[in-house]
Amino acid sequence: MSSTENSRPRRFVTGAAAGAAAVAFAVAGTANAATEAPAADRAPKPTVVLERGAFADGSSWDGVIARLRHDGYPVVAAADPLRGPASDAAGLRSLVHHTKGPVVLVGHSYGGSVISEAAVDEPQVKALVYVAAFLPAPGESALQLTGQFPGSTLSGTLDAVPVTNADGSTGTDLYIQQDKFRAQFAADVPAERAALAAASQRPIAQAALTEKATAAAWRTVPTWDVITTEDLNIPAAAQRFMAERAHAHTTEVAASHSVAVSHPDVVAGVIEKAARATR
Repeated sequence: MSSTENSRPRRFVTGAAAGAAAVAFAVAGTANAATEAPAADRAPKPTVVLERGAFADGSSWDGVIARLRHDGYPVVAAADPLRGPASDAAGLRSLVHHTKGPVVLVGHSYGGSVISEAAVDEPQVKALVYVAAFLPAPGESALQLTGQFPGSTLSGTLDAVPVTNADGSTGTDLYIQQDKFRAQFAADVPAERAALAAASQRPIAQAALTEKATAAAWRTVPTWDVITTEDLNIPAAAQRFMAERAHAHTTEVAASHSVAVSHPDVVAGVIEKAARATR
């Protein structure tokens, strides 16, 4: 303390005055901290829109959603009809348009084909995240990409169910046989949880797996990819091929196709990396 300060007469501050001074100091400190905070920390977080794939329902995202919500991200899991990339993408695009602010689109499995098409020329979509997913180029189908590399055992587990559509046309819905579901789709998921998933699985139209892509948003939108190395639906080699072609930021995890259930922390972490990169 300087000699000038020592020569000044002492003043006694009442408790009330001291409290007021402390509050003022705290408020000023908070204001200064807010002023100094990086702009990215003050920007609103993008909404994460999750697009599931075949043989799963919305609950497959539950663990991922819980972690994203805990970290302050708005989240919605789209209800993918699993009828075909073009029609499913149109529905997803409508949801994006209804969402306020920037969006991160996340697609699991066949959902990757859907987000690839839905995000084309959509400035709201700031990032794409693929989770054990297809990243088709125009002219390619999910079935073609699966068969391009060895390792998928999906075809031997499928249960084909003939269906008649509302317009009178007929088609085929594909399920995974329930007694083969865990080994094929969710080998690293607890048996009881896998059994529930098998019973509640959503079928995909067989035609959806052979429908060719017409666009590829990953060519222009920043892309992240979670590659599952123990996947029996989409071989890891196929996933790596698509990720490298898309120049995606990749994360590999020793997991089954149901990685969002078995490793929700990993999936949520990659989504948050993508979200932070867009702010």
